[in-house]
Amino acid sequence: MSVMTTNTNASTKTIEERLDRIEQLNESIVVALNKKKKHNIMYGLEDENEERGNWSGRFDFFLSCLGYAVGLGNVWRFPYLCYRNGGGAFFIPYVIMLVFVGMPIFFLELSLGQFSSSGPLTCWRYAPLFQGVGVGMVAVSAMVAIYYNMIIGWSLYYLFASFTSELPWTNCDPEWASPMCLDFVKKADSPAECHFKLLQVNTTSGTCYDFNGTLRYIYDLALAKEHGIERKLPSEEYFERKAIGNGFSEGLQDLGPIRWQMVLCYLLAFILVVMALSKSIKSSGKVVYFTATFPYIVLIILFVRGLMLDGHREGIKFYITPDMSKLSDSAIWKDAAVQIFFSLSASWGGLIALASYNRFHNDCLRDAIAVSIGNCATSVFAGFVIFSYLGNLSLNLGVPIEDVARSGASLAFTVYPYAVTLMPASPFWAIIFFLMLLTLGVDSQFVLVETVTTALMDRFPKLREYKLLTVMILCCIFFLLGLTLTTNGGIYMLEVMDTYSGGWNIMFIALCECLSICYVYGIRRFLVDIETMIGHKICGFCPFFMCKYWWALNWCALTPIGVAFIMIFSWVKYTDMEGDEFPEWSDVLGWMMTLTVIVAIIGGAIVALATGEGSLGNRFKQACTPTVEWGPALVKHRKLVEKYVPNYVVDPWGKEAQSGGNVSPNDIALQEYQPPQVVKKEVPMTTDGKAYPPEYEQARM
Repeated sequence: MSVMTTNTNASTKTIEERLDRIEQLNESIVVALNKKKKHNIMYGLEDENEERGNWSGRFDFFLSCLGYAVGLGNVWRFPYLCYRNGGGAFFIPYVIMLVFVGMPIFFLELSLGQFSSSGPLTCWRYAPLFQGVGVGMVAVSAMVAIYYNMIIGWSLYYLFASFTSELPWTNCDPEWASPMCLDFVKKADSPAECHFKLLQVNTTSGTCYDFNGTLRYIYDLALAKEHGIERKLPSEEYFERKAIGNGFSEGLQDLGPIRWQMVLCYLLAFILVVMALSKSIKSSGKVVYFTATFPYIVLIILFVRGLMLDGHREGIKFYITPDMSKLSDSAIWKDAAVQIFFSLSASWGGLIALASYNRFHNDCLRDAIAVSIGNCATSVFAGFVIFSYLGNLSLNLGVPIEDVARSGASLAFTVYPYAVTLMPASPFWAIIFFLMLLTLGVDSQFVLVETVTTALMDRFPKLREYKLLTVMILCCIFFLLGLTLTTNGGIYMLEVMDTYSGGWNIMFIALCECLSICYVYGIRRFLVDIETMIGHKICGFCPFFMCKYWWALNWCALTPIGVAFIMIFSWVKYTDMEGDEFPEWSDVLGWMMTLTVIVAIIGGAIVALATGEGSLGNRFKQACTPTVEWGPALVKHRKLVEKYVPNYVVDPWGKEAQSGGNVSPNDIALQEYQPPQVVKKEVPMTTDGKAYPPEYEQARM
């Protein structure tokens, strides 16, 4: 009797424990459902990774990548390179370099960031020997963010200055213009005109002076240019002597005082970045809906207006007329490769940071192809827009197009602004142009700062609780480090940083990426990792196996060879910073920026070997072996990797044990409730409409 009682009590206790466990599970399911429903109401899509967060939608990620890749270089550098390298002939090496260098690096970085859900500082767990590459990426993004924001500050200054009835750079103002300003030095048709005006003619330089020795006319622009005498556009004088002040600086050795208006614009640019990143990718992902699309609207409007200007045909013809003889010059291939490499913003760490917020099964190959092609198409279209205006400017000034075709800041802040002054309603066109420059710049700036922020938060996860504070502190540090850019000679510092901070050190990073993936981690495993993420079909219809070996060929051979070619050519053709504005030590300063990245890469490898165990050979083997944490961030995705990687640790962090078996919101898929369908059983009826008795039914059986 006592034994039966004991068994009954034990059985009752077991049932009670099971009931308690069921009740706990039910409560956790209810909590998880509430969390998921609340998140869906706020953002539309739930986060897979609650710790790091995810993009609210796929389009957020696509536009962020497009805005990051499409920057100021697409507008002010690519058209100039076309002009310098044979016009339409430049398209041939440009497309070739896109296919063999640009796209492979772009796809590799998106895949790496998405698979590991890690930023550029922590995604190297697949090969700790290369962990310094991540440090180098963060250093590059930080240096570029410092000077890139100054260009955004210039755009803000010009945007504010455009809200007027007459643009301030329309005419030469004696308050800021030099004697060489266009309005002060006229164009004479011949020396006879100068004699008629009782001026002294200098036939050696093709110029005419008054009796005080002041230059008044130039009758031979080419001859005067040979003697270093050139008129300056009012917009050029305004930029150099009113806006940034480099007209009062002799060079990098003479920075001069800080210009308060530039300080305020520089500060405002950082404030915009802080506001956009205040809620991490949830806020910046929504801002890019405007900043990534607005430039295209403006480019289309400007193109239509440009086609209405006199001289646009000559400008566009100058832009696209091919000179096939240029293809035999190795310089055109180097320029095409460099432009592709840097216009896609590859190897800066930003692509890895953006992709790390993707959902695990996002089709990153589709995004890589679409963004790469969209970026290059934007560059080509921007060339048509710019040269339609340069053709008109050439016609109005009476000078050849090659004399007004320039690159960089000279095109964006001197040539185009002056072309706008020759149009009706010039303030309107200036406002939308500088709005376009602003939106082109801030897209890239958002990602540059987000790259550094993501890297720090991945390395120190507790910082995720203080995301806004982290961004504010970073921007304050960048602002203080960039104050030299707001001085009179700040543009010379900017040119040094632009030349060296993102120079061939970026190519060295790309080379390390390809070699570490293909020959250390293993190209076959990486391809399986990608297929695990994106599935057996890309874009919903194309089998992945049809193209995966193409990507493998590029990563293992073609892309490294192309990058190595660019590096070697850059070394062979290397020249110091040209001009008296750059003393010898300016190149030393620039190489210190470049070597910062190289030292970080080498230092990371040394640390990986020094912290290993055993002999040097064993340490090297450990540094080339994936760590136990390498792989997807979520346990449910790591279980997919377990299927093809022997002895793979699914839960190295003990997350399942820590959760106590509770249900996570990510384990529940919300579906519309469908009530069960009731199947009515047919009951045999008699001829008078009455049901047969059960006994009859049993007899039938």
